[in-house]
Amino acid sequence: MQINKPHNILRLLTLFLAVLAFFSGCAHQRVDNSPAVPSFAQKSHKANLSAADQAMSEYKEDSDDDFLDDELDDDFLDDELDEDSDTSFKDSEEKIRLSDPLAPWNRVMFRFNDKLYFWVLKPVAKGYKAVTPAAVRLGIRNFFRNLTTPIRVVNCIFQGKFHTAELEIARFLINSTVGVLGLGDVAKNNPKFDRPPEEDLGQTLGVYGIGNGFYIVWPLAGPSTLRDSAGIIGDMFLNPITYVDMPPGSGAGITAFETVNETSFRIGDYEAIKDAAIEPYEAFRDAYLQYREKKVRNREEGETERRYDNLIRKWIK
Repeated sequence: MQINKPHNILRLLTLFLAVLAFFSGCAHQRVDNSPAVPSFAQKSHKANLSAADQAMSEYKEDSDDDFLDDELDDDFLDDELDEDSDTSFKDSEEKIRLSDPLAPWNRVMFRFNDKLYFWVLKPVAKGYKAVTPAAVRLGIRNFFRNLTTPIRVVNCIFQGKFHTAELEIARFLINSTVGVLGLGDVAKNNPKFDRPPEEDLGQTLGVYGIGNGFYIVWPLAGPSTLRDSAGIIGDMFLNPITYVDMPPGSGAGITAFETVNETSFRIGDYEAIKDAAIEPYEAFRDAYLQYREKKVRNREEGETERRYDNLIRKWIK
C-alpha cells in the first residue's frame, strides 16, 4: 500500500494552511473597527426565512423522507432555514467580520458549483432517490458516519470533550456489532447513546483560538475558510478509507457516491435558500460563517460537556 508520498504532501499542506490561518487570524474579529463584509442575509433574514419556508413546502411536498428528519446531521442550510435556531446569536450586535480577498474567485466558483448542482448533482440524486428505498439510503448514510468515528473521537479529545469521545466510542461499538457494520444506528434507541454533534479539526482549531483566516469557495467542495480547509485535510488522516488499498480513482468514486446519497436527503434545501436570498453568494457565505462560528462557540460553552477543555487551555498557558 503506497501512500507515503501523498501523505507527505498532505502533511505539508495541512501544516502550511494551519500556520497561515494562525497568522491571518486577525482577519477574523468581532470588533467594530474591523471592515465588515456586507450581509444581505442578516439584513433581510426574517423575510428570507418566510420565503424559504414557502419554497421548502413547494420543493418537498412530494418527499417521502419526512420520517428521516431526525436522522440527518445538522447542516448550515438547516440552520439558516430554522427560524428559531440560535436567534440570540444571529440578532446579537456581535457580528462575524471576515476578510473576503478572494471574492472574484469565490463568486466564479459559487456559480460553477451552482451549475454543477442543478445540471449534474441534483438530477443524479433525484434519479438515485427514485430507485433506492429510503431505508437503504439511510443505512448507507449510517455506514459512512460510523466509519468516520475516529475523526470525531480524536477531535473530541483535542477539545477536551472526553465524555463525548466516550459516547462516540460506545456508539461505534454498538452500531458496528448490533447495527451490522454501522448500517443501523441502534445506539440511538437508548437516550444515553443519542448522537452527539459533529466534531472536526476545523472546530478544534477554532476552539483553541485560531481564526478563520479568509473565506474561500472550493470547486466541488463548496464554502470553507482557510482554517476549515486545513481541518478538512487534517481529518483525512483519520479517515479509515484513506488507508484502504484501492485502485486509482476509487476514493473519488466513493466520495461521489456518498455525496449523491447525502444529497438525496436534502433536495430542496439549497434551492430554498437561493430563491429567498437577495444576493445568493453573500447569503450562503454569511450562513456558512454563522453556522461554523456557532459550532465553535458551542464547543467553548460546553453546556453538556465536562469542562476538560478549560483545564487543557490552562495547562497550555
